[in-house]
Amino acid sequence: MQSRQEEKKDRITSHGDLATSSRERERAEEEPKEPLSIEQIFASKVVPSWQQQLTLRAFVVSFVLSVLFTFIVMKLNLTTGIIPSLNVSAGLLGFFFVKTWTKFLEKAGMLKQPFTRQENTVIQTCVVASSGIAFSGGFGSYLFGMSEIVAKQSTEANDPQNMKAPALGWIIGFLFVVSFLGLFSVVPLRKIMVIDFKLIYPSGTATAHLINSFHTPQGAKLAKKQVRALGKFFSFSFLWGFFQWFFTSGDSCGFASFPTFGLKAYDNRFYFDFSATYVGVGMICPYLINVSLLVGAILSWGIMWPLIDARKGSWYPADLSPSSLHGLQGYRVFIAIAMILGDGLYNFFKVLSRTLFGLYREFSNKEKGTVLPLAGQSSPELPPSLSYDDRRRTQLFLKDQIPAWLSITGYVSIAIISAATLPHIFSQLKWYYIVVIYIVAPVLAFCNAYGCGLTDWSLASTYGKLAIFTIGAWAGASHGGVLAGLAACGVMMNIVSTASDLMQDFKTGYMTLASPRSMFVSQIIGTAMGCFISPCVFWLFYKAFKDLGIPGSQYPAPYALVYRNMSILGVEGFSALPKHCLTLCYVFFVGAIVINGIRDAVGRKRASFIPLPMAMAIPFYLGSYFAIDMCVGSLILFVWGKINKAKADAFGPAVASGLICGDGIWTLPSSILALAGVNPPICMKFLSRATNNKVDAFLSS
Repeated sequence: MQSRQEEKKDRITSHGDLATSSRERERAEEEPKEPLSIEQIFASKVVPSWQQQLTLRAFVVSFVLSVLFTFIVMKLNLTTGIIPSLNVSAGLLGFFFVKTWTKFLEKAGMLKQPFTRQENTVIQTCVVASSGIAFSGGFGSYLFGMSEIVAKQSTEANDPQNMKAPALGWIIGFLFVVSFLGLFSVVPLRKIMVIDFKLIYPSGTATAHLINSFHTPQGAKLAKKQVRALGKFFSFSFLWGFFQWFFTSGDSCGFASFPTFGLKAYDNRFYFDFSATYVGVGMICPYLINVSLLVGAILSWGIMWPLIDARKGSWYPADLSPSSLHGLQGYRVFIAIAMILGDGLYNFFKVLSRTLFGLYREFSNKEKGTVLPLAGQSSPELPPSLSYDDRRRTQLFLKDQIPAWLSITGYVSIAIISAATLPHIFSQLKWYYIVVIYIVAPVLAFCNAYGCGLTDWSLASTYGKLAIFTIGAWAGASHGGVLAGLAACGVMMNIVSTASDLMQDFKTGYMTLASPRSMFVSQIIGTAMGCFISPCVFWLFYKAFKDLGIPGSQYPAPYALVYRNMSILGVEGFSALPKHCLTLCYVFFVGAIVINGIRDAVGRKRASFIPLPMAMAIPFYLGSYFAIDMCVGSLILFVWGKINKAKADAFGPAVASGLICGDGIWTLPSSILALAGVNPPICMKFLSRATNNKVDAFLSS
């Protein structure tokens, strides 16, 4: 009897348990499931070894894209000096090329290795490293500033010992001996920066998110649509550049010289020049940069330069050539330099203070139990507080170590070769100047890489200017100090620029599970490609366009003159400045510091309405035509966002990249046509009514 009751009780209990578990299952099905994290989505996929991530097809695609992006960066270098981030375009086009190739092989049954996000990261790293040499190589700044073309625009320091004619051989040699030092200088710090300090590296993080999204099924579909949009606007931009070429057979001919707002505004460089490149750059750059450019253009070309021009004969001789630095051109160049130096100095101390404070906080608050191993040591158990993604990424990031002895040996070896080689390229740059730079450079490379991780700002050009003034003054005017300063700027810029780029790539690799070894090898191969591709592309521009570097030409290379005059200031002082120019320089130097201080004091929201001094300074010398183009790009994106924000966010970068790439690649056939002596058939010019009547009268007589 008792056993039956117990049996019955057990049955009731078991039925109750079944009912309870059934209800729990139903409740669990009804409740929304937590979305899988990125690494949980990819958990079923095997991570290839670091050797498998470095494929031949990846480097073939990287080489093709490197040529394309080098043309784009070179064109921007020689026109405005504003270089947008091309990481998104590199990742997107790399995905498209390799995905198309692997699909073709897969259908043919010949695919041996699938395309992974790690391989995509290798391509992006290689392309950005290669095209980055077009910027850090100084083809639009310090290196071209050594040439006779730029030197003759100044009445000071234009003697042979302060000039060096561009030649393909020495440029390639120079880049090869200075471009790799930055890579070896920060390799031992990768774990500290990425894992211990957990620095953000915004560009590297954004690129990683992009690459991760491409390799999910939904992301791959969106990537295809983005590539299609990029292709359409690439074709449009290329054909538009080709169409414009037919009307440019003489100076100031074609759509680029269209007086959009009238001839008087055109004389003061206010016009829309129909450049697809600048419109695309405007779509990528933040609204604040584009508005700052326009504000700077209105302040300088709309107000200041007409007022100073009215004092011709009083402030400076009236019979000077328009390009003389003792005339109006001097005010344009030196006031722009003052603003650039003021902004650079403020941001240098700002980032340096944040770097030092961040380091102090990290070392003072670090608990012994959370310290991760140095390179080469075994990895301890990871803290349980880490998320699944962080645990997975940290384990793989620490798996493939790069020996510290390799980086130290590499840095010392290249430094010795460089110190022995550079004085043969630049006799004014003594070996002991180079040794001092290489002793200081690792510290500055670390500061730049750390600051870039906090703020996404690379202060490579600021450190370069520091080298201009210190080495130039050390060498002295009588010993070719101007050229020595420019060469030292190149050495310093290459080291600190490649250091921050490598850390951005390590962050991208950390978030895509790409091995640090494959990242390092890809960066070295990309840098080597850039040391060859960038000089060749520059040489094509140099030979094809005879007015390269001349103010008012198609490629004025504005920063070349700016950097050269910085070097002259560092060596010879302020003797080159026209009347009252030094006072105005002081005002704008202090003004740049004050504006930056106000921007930081009022908070991020209000700061978005205060212009950036660095951006304002660029049109002081160049004019506003490119600022108007970029504001048109901003306007297009703004209106598009109001109509359909989701589409604008998804396809805006792809459309902008298509406009930039198409117009950029048109430069290659136009350069070849110029070298072959093929000239456009038509000159489309715009004249005032009075001038037109005179021309008609002359032709009819």
